[in-house]
Amino acid sequence: RLSSLPRPGQTPAHIGGATVFGDNVEDEWFIVYLLREITREFPGLAASIDDNDGEFLLIEAADFLPKWLNPENSENRVFFYKGELHIIPLSETWEQDWDLCAPCPTIPEALALLSTRSEEFLAAEPIRAAVDKRISGYPEKIQASLHRARCSLPAGIVAVLRQRPSLVAAAVRAFYLRDPGDLRACRRPFRAFPAEQRVMALVTFTRCLYAQLVQQQFVPDRRSGYTLPAPSHPQYRAYELGMKLAHGFEILCSKSTKAAPDAKRNVLTGPLWERFLRSLKEKDYFKGEMEGSAKYLELLHMAEDHFQQSVAVPESSVEVSPGDEILTILQTTSIDLKEFEREAACLPPEDDDSWLHITPDALDQMLKETRNESLPSTDEQEQNYDLETVAESMKAFVSKVSTHEGAEMPWSGDESHVTFDVDSFTKALDRILGADSEELDSDDLDEEEEFDFSDGDDEDLDAGNQRQEQEDAGPDSGAEDAELAPVDVDLNLVANLLQSYSAQAGLAGPTSNILQSMGVNLPENTDLTGSSSRATQ
Repeated sequence: RLSSLPRPGQTPAHIGGATVFGDNVEDEWFIVYLLREITREFPGLAASIDDNDGEFLLIEAADFLPKWLNPENSENRVFFYKGELHIIPLSETWEQDWDLCAPCPTIPEALALLSTRSEEFLAAEPIRAAVDKRISGYPEKIQASLHRARCSLPAGIVAVLRQRPSLVAAAVRAFYLRDPGDLRACRRPFRAFPAEQRVMALVTFTRCLYAQLVQQQFVPDRRSGYTLPAPSHPQYRAYELGMKLAHGFEILCSKSTKAAPDAKRNVLTGPLWERFLRSLKEKDYFKGEMEGSAKYLELLHMAEDHFQQSVAVPESSVEVSPGDEILTILQTTSIDLKEFEREAACLPPEDDDSWLHITPDALDQMLKETRNESLPSTDEQEQNYDLETVAESMKAFVSKVSTHEGAEMPWSGDESHVTFDVDSFTKALDRILGADSEELDSDDLDEEEEFDFSDGDDEDLDAGNQRQEQEDAGPDSGAEDAELAPVDVDLNLVANLLQSYSAQAGLAGPTSNILQSMGVNLPENTDLTGSSSRATQ
């Protein structure tokens, strides 16, 4: 929903919008793409966007953000301008007019800086690359996100979708989020869309909407008039989809709050005004004044005046509900059932929905691509893998100082990822233990549960071992010296990490989470016994 918003306080008049994207995050990124292209096409415009999580553009590029940037000071700093992402820095040399004590710039200050010195505030290349990658593929990607399917629908719904195809989203949402109260309207013969006059039609969904509709298990009430053929029927899927969609449309119409044409509507009531007032409070328009105070009421009256002046037609301030819109279309549209039936006889084929089913390998590949991981060959893995990297990464992590915001991982985005290969690991073990070394016993690995990684402690440990050897020296000590050796802390660390990783049984856990955050990626432990025997050999 787009609307022209007035000038509250120092904020200039602008176009604002809100979208309920639900479970389809791709819709949100499509809007990001649109805003970027709008600012590219109209260089004088600047655009900002946020969602329930805040500045989600910064969240997408979290690995590359400067340390000073955080949710508390990011307001009015992130803009699309001239088709590029810009971030206004924290410590900027403001002119004398600016408020130097303000933690965040005001919108006029930010716009003034962008219009005069935008090249200085261009976001770093890795940040822009992370956002650009997320919206890459558009506009071609738009068609790939759609799915066309045949549905057996009441003629009224076919007529509505011809005029407003986007209402399919509201209907799917109403059915997908239904509650027992919503279904009361569906336990009787449908009033808006009776089941008797159904025709076959090709409906365009987004893939997310189609998946939400298909995956819902639902049996219609017999009183509704909607019955389904046997599952073996060639058109069973079309009848099932149409039944679910019809329930969504009927639920919307049952919630209609359509007012009389001559009803007087107050400009300062309704969702638009409430959202406008909420936006003013979020932007600290009332400057901390107590609600109801003289200064608060003065600022409130000013906002009301601006809002009323910006809304020329009172009706435009009231958002029409989908149910009202559907009923209006039904009342003003003539339905030609014969024409719908002729068109149903020559419908184009529907799209293949095999994309709904993802194999485990395909899912792993998608996850790796999301983490920007490549799939190197076995030779590359063997060349790049170093067993000591695991131990050194863990030592670096332990040596870091944590705060209330968490621990800082000793890994940066520009470092190469560390991969793990079982054969390379086995060879590394052979180099450390020797080719004829005996298999490690689990009791040996558990003897030392707590240790530090400082060099001083390693020296103390060696000294303690030497003193223990001198006290325990005896007639047979010479024969045992060849078999006893000081504990290799790095080997003990790696062995315990692998044992902990194996105990996760392929699920998320502390070991995999910590190592992956440092760029160390371990494979699935699908053959623990075989790996142990190879290590022994």
